Amino acid sequence: MHVQARALYLLIAIQLLAMGAMEMSGPFWPLQIQALLGQPAPGLTALLSSAVYAGPMLAAMLLAPLWGRLGDRTGYKPMLLRALLALALCQGLAAVVSNAWGLVAVRVAQGALAGFLAAAQAYALFWCDSGARGRTLALLQTVTAIGSLLGPLLGGWLIDTSGFSLLCLSAAAICLVCAAAALWLPQDTPRASAHQHSARTIAPKRWLASLLLVIVLIQTAKMMPQPFYALYLTEVLQAPAWLIGATYAASALTLALSAPLWGHLFDHWQPAHSLRVIESVAWLSCATLAAAALAQGWQSFLVTRLLWGLWQGALLPMAFMLIARTVSPSQHGYALGLGHSAAKAGALLGILLGGAAMLANGLAHAFWFVALAYLCAALCIGQLRRSAKANASLFSTSSSQL
Repeated sequence: MHVQARALYLLIAIQLLAMGAMEMSGPFWPLQIQALLGQPAPGLTALLSSAVYAGPMLAAMLLAPLWGRLGDRTGYKPMLLRALLALALCQGLAAVVSNAWGLVAVRVAQGALAGFLAAAQAYALFWCDSGARGRTLALLQTVTAIGSLLGPLLGGWLIDTSGFSLLCLSAAAICLVCAAAALWLPQDTPRASAHQHSARTIAPKRWLASLLLVIVLIQTAKMMPQPFYALYLTEVLQAPAWLIGATYAASALTLALSAPLWGHLFDHWQPAHSLRVIESVAWLSCATLAAAALAQGWQSFLVTRLLWGLWQGALLPMAFMLIARTVSPSQHGYALGLGHSAAKAGALLGILLGGAAMLANGLAHAFWFVALAYLCAALCIGQLRRSAKANASLFSTSSSQL
């Protein structure tokens, strides 16, 4: 098997296992916080339950670009190994820590030291053909979605049968296995090598900043339903508990199925045309979330979730694809790290805005604010597209498609 294909297949397997391991404990951190605190004031439980999620996001947001820049200089394989070992260490510590504040500190350290996804993307871009970047990034997105689906299922079984400590130790063991497997990945060399030389120059900072803003906006809209999703289905649509899980998984399913198809299309589109498609998909997302807000029963709501997953399969992968297409390969790690920082920032903002929307206007109108967030994203992307058209030299062959 060609070294290029072998590296990508092994990377995909590692990412599937590593993301599944990380998601095993995802829903259960507040339960462990509560168990470690005993019976304190509810306010402290709420504070630490929020910090156990927000802390690692903030740490990753700040440090992901630094790890990406280091990968540009030393190669991305060492960054993959470092991230997997850090994840294993932090999961191991989470299994034995006996203090709620200590558990939050471990989680913050995990966010600060990891940076696995950005390193995996940069490594994949190093080995894939230039005409297959969209498919490769979309496939990694699909693998992440599958891990996010399977991990909590396995984690729920483990926590019921063996407890939280064994859950974390199992995740640590999986990460160690992934690190051992990563040793077999072929070594990449810094992007200055002749093999990966590209005629593209580094994209203007203003353009890169605009793409990062797009990522923040689409992630904000994506994450806004998180605080009220289960409550909305229970109280507004009168859905049973199993339907909450089913509708939540429906969008992940269509995302996983559609992302490779979108990626195949991205590889045949110039950046300018991709930007126009992103704008159109943002408008479709706005319409879909408005339909969700109007849904009177779980059946019609389920249809909107399936459609929403289709659009999610395009938005974030295409934004990262635009970064990969318009930034010099010698700075892919740094630029993708910035992209992941923007995604974390959008996720945090979305959760905050979703909670605020629920408190200010009640559950019945919460999804209208998600539609409004997509409306803002579509308008912003349209402005970016017009700005790119005015600076057509940014794209080597795409100005005619704007």
